[in-house]
Amino acid sequence: MQFVGTRGDAAERQNSATSRSSPGPDEPKRSFNVQTEFSRGFGDWLIDQQVALVCSTYLTGYLLFIGVRADGMPVPSAASFSHAMGLVADSQRIYLGTKNEIWRLENILRPDELANEMFDRFYAPRTAQITGDINIHEMGVDASGDLLFINTRHSCLATISATHAFKPLWKPKFISRLAPEDRCHLNGLAMENGRARYVTACSTGDVLESWRGGRRDAGVVIDLETDAVVADGFSMPHSPRIWGDSVYLLESGRGYLVRIDRHSGKREDVTFCPGFARGMVFVSHYAVVTVSLSRHANFGGLPIDATMKANGAAPRCGLLVIDLRSGNIVQWFRFRGDVTELFDVGVISNIRCPRGIGPNAPGLEEAMRGEELATSRETTPPLFTRSTGDE
Repeated sequence: MQFVGTRGDAAERQNSATSRSSPGPDEPKRSFNVQTEFSRGFGDWLIDQQVALVCSTYLTGYLLFIGVRADGMPVPSAASFSHAMGLVADSQRIYLGTKNEIWRLENILRPDELANEMFDRFYAPRTAQITGDINIHEMGVDASGDLLFINTRHSCLATISATHAFKPLWKPKFISRLAPEDRCHLNGLAMENGRARYVTACSTGDVLESWRGGRRDAGVVIDLETDAVVADGFSMPHSPRIWGDSVYLLESGRGYLVRIDRHSGKREDVTFCPGFARGMVFVSHYAVVTVSLSRHANFGGLPIDATMKANGAAPRCGLLVIDLRSGNIVQWFRFRGDVTELFDVGVISNIRCPRGIGPNAPGLEEAMRGEELATSRETTPPLFTRSTGDE
């Protein structure tokens, strides 16, 4: 998928351009009308923080990378993964949950090597763990390097199994047994010092999809150390994260980033996020939050619908950069067109401009290379002299 975006700010009229995507050989033919817009300082913020971002989009099925050129112009790119959902990323590796698999992608560039004279990371799929449709949500990597993930369909925290679809590690005490029924809509995972610490769920129900009846105010935060509900009364909470003495979460049904004091339990609204907020990563004292349009005409049945109308706000699909000290939205990146929702977001540190390639992309063979011999003095040709991968 090729992107063409415009620079601007909230007060400036912005023009946009249309682009189309090329499917892989095993995918149905499809094309997308995609435009991007971004705040005037978004690219400079990426440069200042020395990070790039990667996010997933479930409905359109892409892993989206956002890097930056040396002149501060953001560079988005995309790799096709059907039903891209929860992810966790670092400088060399990305794990991505999809409908039936967990993909492991590895950076295949050598230090100081560039692909297409621009990209300083290039992530290619290396393995796929077949899980079946377990509705994978947020992920984390523990201190031993094991992948942890929320298995929403079975209401548990799980890890990879060598012999089965998954290995359950923990379930809420209000869940009587593991069943493929999405009973409480367990979804968010907060890691602390290399271990799973907090999770969020949309209810404490224990029957088939019982969470749907509690979307307005039945959401909870659970401390995995004590197995106790430490905060409740939330409307569809997602993406718990720890910063200092506080737990932050996205109360998606109300549209707010919320701060909870870990000692007193006091909670406060930090920022209103115009859209369905789900997916968050911290960069220093900033929270990068994904927001999405409603899958329906409005957010009917959720408190956010009334708040949007009362404030004359319009929902958007994109990323918000929020300063946790002030609660201000200081930068933003927006998608228009056929990308209407984002699922999760990760940060890749100490790089400028990443991209990736999907498992069915044309040109995948050009992204495949073997490991080099330790004694080899041969010079490997530059990676990709023409455009390769998903576009």
